[in-house]
Amino acid sequence: MSPTPSTQPQSATDAPDQVRLTKVSPEYWRVTFHNPPYNIYGPRTMPQLNQVITALETDAAVRVVVFDSDVPDFFLTHYDFVPPLTDTTSLPAGPTGLPPLPDMLVRLSKAPVVSIASIRGRATGVGSELALASDMRFASREKAILSQWEIGAALVPGGGPMARLPRLIGRGRALEVLLTGNDIDGDLAERYGYVNRAMPDGELDGFVDTMARRIARFDKTSIGEIKRLVNANSLPPNEQIAAEWDGFIGSVMRPGAQQRIGQLMELGLQTHADVEKRLAHYTGQLG
Repeated sequence: MSPTPSTQPQSATDAPDQVRLTKVSPEYWRVTFHNPPYNIYGPRTMPQLNQVITALETDAAVRVVVFDSDVPDFFLTHYDFVPPLTDTTSLPAGPTGLPPLPDMLVRLSKAPVVSIASIRGRATGVGSELALASDMRFASREKAILSQWEIGAALVPGGGPMARLPRLIGRGRALEVLLTGNDIDGDLAERYGYVNRAMPDGELDGFVDTMARRIARFDKTSIGEIKRLVNANSLPPNEQIAAEWDGFIGSVMRPGAQQRIGQLMELGLQTHADVEKRLAHYTGQLG
């Protein structure tokens, strides 16, 4: 799926360094999303994130990883709609047997490392799904926005929120998030259980850093064993995640989604800041 060649903008996800790894210490890593202006995620982001996930699975020292962003107003947002759909569907399955994005999110949840999403700005679509796959989520009260916007474009989310959200926030609230496509600010996200805590923006970095440094001092074997036992009682089976990706790919090809995504692209999806910052508003205007 892509606009006509004469109007096609450059892919928003061609940059080679969208996923930047910093080793604060051997035990404490930080992964920063850097794909300005909107931190859009696409097929060319896949190998960059996969490299990080593989390192988290295999490194003998790392105990905790923090995901954050250095792009103002955006943590991580939706999938890139410029590349042809075949750029995504042709990618080989990952080690779990799932397609690349759900594969990496499942592996992140099961890695013997504590993962923390530090959310400042928009965590929309893939950004929300990565946050949900992380072990803990902390949000800026003033600047964090979480959403599963896909219903507004006649899409089915593909990264696991139907399986993960009900386990976190309950069935009714999960359906509210998924079927309205509305923005959820930091305070409401905390009240619903979408994030662990929301806090004043000026306190977020210090709080997350202090927690990460504390966890980094603890025994790696014990961290992995505790995660394994919690996972056994809380994570959805891989089959549920696989079904969501199939639903996403199927929905992208339907005429209703093609029409709505086309309308959004004409309005400025991926090119105009106001559309990216107010997706819920613009999807609510489509007929």
